[in-house]
Amino acid sequence: MSYDLKTAEAAAYAPFFGYMGAASAQIFTVLGAAYGTAKSAVGICSMGVMRPELIMKSVIPVIMAGIIGIYGLVVAMVLKGKVMASSDGYNLNKGFAHLAAGLTCGLCGLGAGYAIGITFRRNDSHSHFSLKSWDFTV
Repeated sequence: MSYDLKTAEAAAYAPFFGYMGAASAQIFTVLGAAYGTAKSAVGICSMGVMRPELIMKSVIPVIMAGIIGIYGLVVAMVLKGKVMASSDGYNLNKGFAHLAAGLTCGLCGLGAGYAIGITFRRNDSHSHFSLKSWDFTV
């Protein structure tokens, strides 16, 4: 019984890892964008009550959080386009590379969405007094 390395690398389950990378890029960035949008929306509501003239400035974090979700969608579509069947030459190396790319994009998007939500939620109670702290976060 011999062991063939080429056959082992072209495993039938290699595309699974590529698709998991595409899915994780989209799922984690959308979770981060949702958190950032939700926390920023609370800040917008309180800003509308306290200082209605600053509503347009307070919409910026929601737009930033939405762009993070769109970025995850674009990366997921690029990764999905590169995944093919194992019989077409898609091996474990490519699958793990696409998984790593998807996880990197997704977890960075998750962290960025949390940062947007936490930063604006923390500054919304102070930004109606002084915009210096809010200008720093943008």
